[in-house]
Amino acid sequence: MAQHQTVLVLDYGSQFTQLIARRVREANVYCEIVRFDHGAEAVRTRRPSAIILSGGPASVTAEDAPTLDPVILDAGVPVLGICYGLQVLTRTLGGTVSPSARREYGKAWLGIDDDADLLANLDEARAQVWMSHGDHVSVPAPGFDVLGRSEDGIIAAVAHRARRLFGVQFHPEVVHTPRGTRMLRNFLFDIAGLTGDWTPASFVDEAVERIRAQVGDARVICGMSGGVDSAVAAALIHKAIGDRMTCVFVDNGLLRAGEAQQVVEVFGKRFQWDLRHVDASERFLTALAGVSDPETKRKIIGRVFIEVFDEIAQTIPDADFLAQGTLYPDVIESESVRGPAAVIKSHHNVGGLPEHMNLKIVEPLRELFKDEVRVAGLEMGLPEHIVWRQPFPGPGLAIRVLGEVTPERLQILRNADLIVREEMAAAGLERAIWQGFAVLLPVRTVGVMGDDRTYDNVLAIRAVSSLDGMTADWYPMPHEVLGRMSTRIINEVNGVNRVVYDISSKPPATIEWE
Repeated sequence: MAQHQTVLVLDYGSQFTQLIARRVREANVYCEIVRFDHGAEAVRTRRPSAIILSGGPASVTAEDAPTLDPVILDAGVPVLGICYGLQVLTRTLGGTVSPSARREYGKAWLGIDDDADLLANLDEARAQVWMSHGDHVSVPAPGFDVLGRSEDGIIAAVAHRARRLFGVQFHPEVVHTPRGTRMLRNFLFDIAGLTGDWTPASFVDEAVERIRAQVGDARVICGMSGGVDSAVAAALIHKAIGDRMTCVFVDNGLLRAGEAQQVVEVFGKRFQWDLRHVDASERFLTALAGVSDPETKRKIIGRVFIEVFDEIAQTIPDADFLAQGTLYPDVIESESVRGPAAVIKSHHNVGGLPEHMNLKIVEPLRELFKDEVRVAGLEMGLPEHIVWRQPFPGPGLAIRVLGEVTPERLQILRNADLIVREEMAAAGLERAIWQGFAVLLPVRTVGVMGDDRTYDNVLAIRAVSSLDGMTADWYPMPHEVLGRMSTRIINEVNGVNRVVYDISSKPPATIEWE
């Protein structure tokens, strides 16, 4: 990879750490996240052009609080501390951090005392910001000037201009700080002097070179699902090594209406890639018969997928590499400062393939966020309906049929889900909605159709808006669109007589129901 100017984010456990990195990359500056205890030497070898210290849930006054190696501050590059990052910066350099008599959470106002450098060009003397802290800087470290305070008099922004060290008590990376992007750009371009030399488009050429160097003359097996991650990963690999890539598409019988045909049509016929299409739907449904527990369903699907993929891979004896669509959030979360996350749900992917296959892993997307993957896909000419395909769970419709998965219940859901997607498209909502889909509930209700009493299924419609799926808000679907969805589903899908709309956000709910 070409040497880009790099911003390093030291992660102290904030729920917004990834958002910091996204905001930096949106400014066309390459950014990586590492744990706060990465080590001064390891930080130095990455040759960052600037460093950002993230927020975090700990109190800097606690005995076991995450710390900052002062050697990092002697590297001569600009540093910006955000929330906990400001506090650990202050404490490390000899200032005082104290518990706040009045905690600040949510919307607040920043009074600007010094509108140079970090707070320049905000066009206002009082800016809305978003706070989330119980401690505060009561005495700045030696050499630091106060740039602004909150309405409660809390120090909210500081600067040591000679050393180019800055800190803010609020979160400039969130949308609730409207001028936060301007502040970050002030830090990146005016203070750090960066030029913005990285884009997802430039990533494509560099990724192709990297794949060629890693793979050499070998053959690569690429697991194909039809989703944007596997499609873009395969496109990069094909651009790098051409016909030495073999895609394996396992149809588990749990896909949405028309998806299997679409994968074969686009990648097998239109692009003429070496695509091995395996219809294993009967095998999956047989294994799922009688199973209602969602975690058991996921594990069964993962096990059968591995078995089928293994069998196909054995017919490609000259393959040395296995391609995975691992994204940057996957990499970050596997090294989280907060330690192993609680298991909300298990996932299956080809990373669980048997050791006897002895395949080396190639992960061409491991530096990208989901939106950057889409830009790379468009850059390589992938169809928009593939690039903008909504995220779809690995276990497919099996976790949207609550309870036992049967061919009959799958067909009811498949027909209803198609109507939901058609009406979203007709209303022009596909890009506004991160995910919109139907869920078949294990509930039956009394209804009346014509002069007859019915006792049929309840179907839920779920639609959310999100940037990356980590958090999500329920989408305020226009009533007329919901009305058309409900009317069509009840009239056109046998077995459904009631439709409901899910208005839960994530958290506390998850996007999927299982």
